[in-house]
Amino acid sequence: MQLLKESVEFPNLFSGDIELNRVAFTLFGTDIYWYGIIIAVGVVLAFTYAMKTAKKVGLIPDNLFDTAFISVIVGFIGARLYFCVFYNLMNPDAEDKYDIITAFTRIHDGGLAIYGGVIFGIITALIVCRIKKMPFLPMADVAGPSFLIGQAIGRWGNFINQECFGAPTAGDLPWGMTGTKIALDPIVIEAEKQNSTNVPVLVHPCFLYESLWCITGFLLIHFIGRRIKRFDGEVFLYYVLWYGTGRAWIEGLRTDSLYAGSLRVSQVVAIASAVLALIMIIYFRIWAKKNGKALYADTEISKERFAEYERKMLLEKETEKAKKALKNAEKNGTEKTVPLAPSILGDDEEEDKDGKE
Repeated sequence: MQLLKESVEFPNLFSGDIELNRVAFTLFGTDIYWYGIIIAVGVVLAFTYAMKTAKKVGLIPDNLFDTAFISVIVGFIGARLYFCVFYNLMNPDAEDKYDIITAFTRIHDGGLAIYGGVIFGIITALIVCRIKKMPFLPMADVAGPSFLIGQAIGRWGNFINQECFGAPTAGDLPWGMTGTKIALDPIVIEAEKQNSTNVPVLVHPCFLYESLWCITGFLLIHFIGRRIKRFDGEVFLYYVLWYGTGRAWIEGLRTDSLYAGSLRVSQVVAIASAVLALIMIIYFRIWAKKNGKALYADTEISKERFAEYERKMLLEKETEKAKKALKNAEKNGTEKTVPLAPSILGDDEEEDKDGKE
């Protein structure tokens, strides 16, 4: 196992340090990192939430799962490519620039950009929805809160890696942190040179800020946003507005931002997306009030598709039950006393029964 033990401290909260090891365990000679495990947990919980809430927006869970599964895979690819492209742009003379191969062979270097994941994931979902003839906007309404779950949990992977932290604080921030990797950051080193106290330079735990921001946003959108929804896609816009607003100020604290010239890329995207989402929410709520268009979940086509889906699920359940009963009957030698439900099992069972008579 590759030992990557490090530590972090919160000296204003408690004494002592927290020892960290980025490697959780080794499987067949390959190190499995906590970062990947935490991300996976976030994805699973986001999937679970999406499946549980699919019916509320009029979507068939099976179709939603297929779309979300493909979108998540492409989203991770997009998050990595987004990071690598902007890393190369802001480091044109770097020797460790990424190409299409090293972007993925050097994945353990770290570097996933959430906006790249969201953009690629949404585009993929839009394409899959068109192919499957599914409504895209209700699916987006499920995706928004799900994203917040995944992001809230995923940020704790940054804590394990000691990354995505902020600039030095005034020194007395109760939750200010430091660590073995944090202390090596050039900005922190420069701040230490100017530090005239015995207190170590502490930085903002931006991973914690964003995790708490996402949890709060999820609770607000789940319990309030969905209830005041007036048009399909509105809940997703609440996600964009909430996350963009929080990311705009959190990004301003970070020391590892991706830049385009003098502008922080994620901060610009966050501000622009939040403003656009707010405008769209106001416009489409007024439009929905004037036109009185029903939500997809309340339309006849949604109800018909659900009725057909439920009939199919019921038939599959009854078929499986009948096959199981037949199998048990044959095993016990009592097949003549067990109803064979020929309409469920098919014509072959009916013909077999006629032949015995």
